[in-house]
Amino acid sequence: MAFDLHEECGIFGVWGHPEAANMTYLGLYALQHRGQEGAGIVTSDGKRLYNRKQLGLVAEVFKEEDFSSLPGNRAIGHVRYSTQGENLLKNVQPFLVEHSRGGIALAHNGNLVNASELRVELEDGGALFQSTIDSEVIVHLLASPRNNSFVDRVTFALHRVRGSYSLLFLTEKELVAVRDPYGFRPLILGQLGDAVVVSSETCALDLIEAEYIREVAPGEVVVINDDGIRSIFPMPPTRAKRCVFEYVYFARPDSLVFGKNVYEVRKEMGRTLAREQPIPADLVIAVPDSGVAAAIGYAEESGIPYGHGLIRNHYIGRTFIEPQQSIRHFGVKIKLNTVREVLAGKRVVVVDDSIVRGNTSRKIIKMIRSAGAKEVHMRISSPPTAFPCFYGIDTPTRAELIASTHTIGEINTHITTDTLGYLSQEGMIKAAGDQDFCCACFDGAYPIEFPKDLIERQIDLFDHEHTSP
Repeated sequence: MAFDLHEECGIFGVWGHPEAANMTYLGLYALQHRGQEGAGIVTSDGKRLYNRKQLGLVAEVFKEEDFSSLPGNRAIGHVRYSTQGENLLKNVQPFLVEHSRGGIALAHNGNLVNASELRVELEDGGALFQSTIDSEVIVHLLASPRNNSFVDRVTFALHRVRGSYSLLFLTEKELVAVRDPYGFRPLILGQLGDAVVVSSETCALDLIEAEYIREVAPGEVVVINDDGIRSIFPMPPTRAKRCVFEYVYFARPDSLVFGKNVYEVRKEMGRTLAREQPIPADLVIAVPDSGVAAAIGYAEESGIPYGHGLIRNHYIGRTFIEPQQSIRHFGVKIKLNTVREVLAGKRVVVVDDSIVRGNTSRKIIKMIRSAGAKEVHMRISSPPTAFPCFYGIDTPTRAELIASTHTIGEINTHITTDTLGYLSQEGMIKAAGDQDFCCACFDGAYPIEFPKDLIERQIDLFDHEHTSP
């Protein structure tokens, strides 16, 4: 459910374009769905680095006059949602440091599972941290091999960190793009004339009319400078574990992610869901926006007409003033509204991408019933979300995930639907092209080992702090 899960981050970089800052601004604008807390751009003119970042949406952070203070033909940018670290200006990326050999800027999408233990080690060695984000440990690790090249120092840092990371580094002389060996988070290369572009998703390339070239491969380090592009694979190869939730919810439907179009994958998930979880009904509707493609697929496969029974307000901004007097379901109603004329008297199938805590789904179902629906059947285009993510998605603890403590029948009772059906994990993977995916949020099979204290904290929450839905 889109209101309970939060995007991770989005990164964008360009090398060799005379309007690098403007192109990066547009790229971040296209990636806004991946993070709405803060945005930043760092540019280089070959001599020094220039920085502009602030809390807020991309259009709020950058004004036309800002671009005169961001010169140069190379840049990286970042939009952020805080999976690690508080929502403070000092935590907004790109993270920029100056040292004896020049500047280094870093933009990170993902989450380092051993960041806390590395931070303790580095602080014991005298490192002074400026932020609370996990990404800063990478910058401090870069300082360790003092006499090596920048790429050698990046390689040294990568051998110390564990977790998910798609990274962009910018110095005065180089742009370096990195993807972790598991390939959890997407990262792609493009070309705009003679300029090289790197982005989390292809939708950013479309906006600036750049050509898609290829994915940055899992475990690949791409070095871009005035001599051209070179690629190295400094880490031991491993079996890729791409995040399947990019297809389920996070990526924009018009993007090409992990080699496949997101919209088509979601439609196929909906078709498979219709075959696995059929129900006689008069109407299929989506919980917008991430449920739309799956709902269309469900309708096409089932032969049940598709309609717009829920309308989303896209213009609410980041904050709103709540009324002093209580309005039922206010938080949901400001984002969604029912179309009574579409729903009244109908047996309705409601398609959504996931159920997290269950409370938002419960409110939506009540709204649909209040609009006159005769029956309400919910269908979810992914398996039950029963485990938290430690690889860059801001999920609740396991105790807060309703599927970790309730059967499907109990969830159905809680959200007050007539029936509830989920897409199977096998069906989801097949719809996504039978790639190697990380499905840990569904099955608890975490590809990367965690520090002991992190595991114990989650187990303790699961065993002792169950919350009532």
